[in-house]
Amino acid sequence: MFIQPIYNILLLPDVTYFFKKDFFADRADELEADSDLLFLFLKNEIADGIPASDAFYPVGLSAKVENISEEDVLQVRTTDRVEISDPSVDDDRIHVSFVLRPPVEDMGEDEQQTEFTELRTALLRFVQGYQWGLWARGYILQRKNMNDMASALSEYLNLTPEEKYQILATDSVRERYTLIDRAVNEFMEIAKVSSEAQEAQKGDQEQLYREAALKKQIDYLQKELDDMHPENISDVRKFEKKIQESGMNEEARKEAEKVLNRMRQEGKESHEYGLLYDYLDFVTSLSWKAPEFTPIDLKQAEEILDEDHYGLKKVKDRIIQQLAVMALNRKQYGSILLFVGAPGTGKTSIGQSIARALGRKYVRISLGGIRDEAEIRGHRRTYVGAMPGRIMEAMKRSGVSNPVMVLDEVDKLAKDYGGDPASALLEVLDPEQNSTFTDHYMNVPYDLSNVLFVCTANTTDTIPEPLLNRMEAISFPGYTAVEKYHIAKKHLIPKALETMGIQKSMLKITDGALRQIIEEYTMESGVRDLKKCVETICRSAAVELVKKESEQTVISVTKSNLTDYLGRKQIHPERKLSSKTPGVVTGLAWTRAGGAILFIETKLTSGKGKIQVTGQLGDVMKESVQIALTLVKSLYPKESKIFEDHDLHIHVPAGAVPKDGPSAGITLTTALASLVTGRTVDTDIAMTGEVSLRGGVMPIGGLPEKLMAAQRAGIKKVFIPEDNVEDLEDVAEEVKEKLEIIPVKKVTDVLKKIL
Repeated sequence: MFIQPIYNILLLPDVTYFFKKDFFADRADELEADSDLLFLFLKNEIADGIPASDAFYPVGLSAKVENISEEDVLQVRTTDRVEISDPSVDDDRIHVSFVLRPPVEDMGEDEQQTEFTELRTALLRFVQGYQWGLWARGYILQRKNMNDMASALSEYLNLTPEEKYQILATDSVRERYTLIDRAVNEFMEIAKVSSEAQEAQKGDQEQLYREAALKKQIDYLQKELDDMHPENISDVRKFEKKIQESGMNEEARKEAEKVLNRMRQEGKESHEYGLLYDYLDFVTSLSWKAPEFTPIDLKQAEEILDEDHYGLKKVKDRIIQQLAVMALNRKQYGSILLFVGAPGTGKTSIGQSIARALGRKYVRISLGGIRDEAEIRGHRRTYVGAMPGRIMEAMKRSGVSNPVMVLDEVDKLAKDYGGDPASALLEVLDPEQNSTFTDHYMNVPYDLSNVLFVCTANTTDTIPEPLLNRMEAISFPGYTAVEKYHIAKKHLIPKALETMGIQKSMLKITDGALRQIIEEYTMESGVRDLKKCVETICRSAAVELVKKESEQTVISVTKSNLTDYLGRKQIHPERKLSSKTPGVVTGLAWTRAGGAILFIETKLTSGKGKIQVTGQLGDVMKESVQIALTLVKSLYPKESKIFEDHDLHIHVPAGAVPKDGPSAGITLTTALASLVTGRTVDTDIAMTGEVSLRGGVMPIGGLPEKLMAAQRAGIKKVFIPEDNVEDLEDVAEEVKEKLEIIPVKKVTDVLKKIL
């Protein structure tokens, strides 16, 4: 006997079924006419292999193969239900014992026929309302009994596998008929309700269906046209492809598809079409895919930094450290670098060098003067004229997700009613938060963690503390005269010649002329003015070359003819005093353009002890005047009695330039001491330091720039606070070689040595 497991099929006794031969799988060839069959019903579906011995229901169904057609279709006639026992599996074959399970004949043949006739009549009446009713009528009339009817309709009935088995397993004929009748009638009722619901909605939805069908047809035709003419592809189709290829995160994709659907529904005639188009164009232009890590060649990075920038050893070492950490972690890592220094010292351009060393895209954002938080975070799309913020706009320009982004002039951010842009930058520059940065315009998170941020500033004084804490400040000291000379020879002159279209052989700028330009035409810490002077010379030389129209012409710029190209010098740098005067002392100051020397001038006139301060001094410096005066009175009580019947005038040239800061305290004290004692201070001496009321000399900032200014002015000896000795590491060797630097702890240490 051939045993066949089946699942989710309704088989009942005394019914003829037709099976394709492949239904019986690999053993189908064993079947032939008059073969006996035993169908076993599975409790759960088994995809492959032989079921376990406990996988069968206890009631099966015997059958006999009546015929096998030429098309390999088996005609099988089911016979009796059987009770199976002791199922087992051996060598991929199923073995069972079984006995007949006779039905409980609790329903007469006449009653069975009546039940069957009523059900068939109900079905015939039901199918009359459908277009396929004529075919269904013939199908129904072919059924001979209730079992045959249930088997023929089984695939349409809403029955679970367990319910199908229950119809077979029920011993009572009456109960089986009841189950079949209930299942068929339930099917007809569900169909009627569905039909009525469809009819009720048909009138309302007919227009919608028609519109949807037309749109679908239009979309299909548009797609065909787009494939034929890719250059004329429709906006919707274009954005569909872009969204699919973008690699967006799930949240961004949902938002983009939502906007795309709205754009499709609105149509080109809608006044919102342009806004929707701009949004999709922006988000699909961004790079969403996480970049693969590119190995970092530190040796090559060092060569690029040295090639692009002269000096700045400490800055370059810190950058190389950052790149080394990134190379070890194989991802973006480390602090946000903040380059602080005077204009023209190379803060912005070194960002380009970092990008070149990493092989990444470079993008720059100028933050100077930004007042509105929306400039950073973007505007919400509900506003007219909404735009993305500068951060995301820069990401779009770069076209990648890991550019080197330079945030220029972070110290010049402003704050007004539009919000605080510095606070908006906190999220951008925080590695713990920027992986889910949300621009208001986009309204979806974007990962900025792969961006290498580099910030620049002239000073840290105006940067809010929370923002400053997110960054590591790296000082860019001003360039010495020697460094400016090498920068001009290596970078500025070759670049200016290339820009002006002048061959190197046509223009020669002598070393003497170059040094004179540095000393007499520029006084900044950076090299911007030096660059302008070189370009001015090149432009003048270009005029001469064009007029002479000779390729053999060679123009030489020397110290003797330098004024012909640059005119008389416009800058008169401060030089040390030529003569000594009591009450006049040289101090050192820091400005945003670098270091400078300043003179403290004091004078007594007949009067009643009034004090007059001129030179546009700020509040801090005026307080230093009061402290210095108190110190001098305590140190020189006898000499200070002169203040009682004389007026004191303190002046700090130049009067048109505002000045403030505490580092002139030691200079003011020395100038007043010199005034009351009548002793002069050597003009080769300068000093810097804040003083306390106890006479201590406290540390100051900007020491490298101040010492550079002293050396430039011809000063020989400089007094500095003892606490600033460690800062001498940042001072160029050529500056330290030309200065005698004396650390002091108290004001009296200075006064003893120079008065």
